[in-house]
Amino acid sequence: MAANEQHYTLALPDFDRPVKLLIVVAPYYKDIADELVAGAKATVEAVGGTWDLVEVPGALEVPTAISIADKMSNFDGYVALGCVIRGETTHYETVCNDSSRALALMGLQGLCIGNGILTVENREQAVVRAEAKGQNKGGGAAAAALHLVALSRKWANPEKNVGFHSDAIRLAGTPEGRDKA
Repeated sequence: MAANEQHYTLALPDFDRPVKLLIVVAPYYKDIADELVAGAKATVEAVGGTWDLVEVPGALEVPTAISIADKMSNFDGYVALGCVIRGETTHYETVCNDSSRALALMGLQGLCIGNGILTVENREQAVVRAEAKGQNKGGGAAAAALHLVALSRKWANPEKNVGFHSDAIRLAGTPEGRDKA
């Protein structure tokens, strides 16, 4: 049984400047979500970081909220939390696959996201994984986001501006791109 296995866990990273994470939770199963959030908050605070918390209706909305926050705010990273319990229909596969895929795609674009959306067969599995004093998957998701933030800061290159370069625009008729008025 997985609950009895021992897993290696990286030590939390150290930061020379504050870290701010957004915790996005789908509290569809409120008691489980509350445990996930408690674990995530404690992990962020353990490195001296701060967090904001927002709730969304379900696991499918978690990636959208993170995408909106990334475009409109200044978070260093994100923690995605929620729980999807298998039911009688294929909706379970859709929610699990689509939420996970969206988070992974944003991660590949450079967002620092820890995925703590539980995908389980039954409530008992969810409770075991969510408990902050147990498997603490919320804390694990926060730790993953923190490790990615640490890597992004380590590899940050001020010489490499990934954003828009205004000097790349050339005005018609001016070789240097400047108006010779």
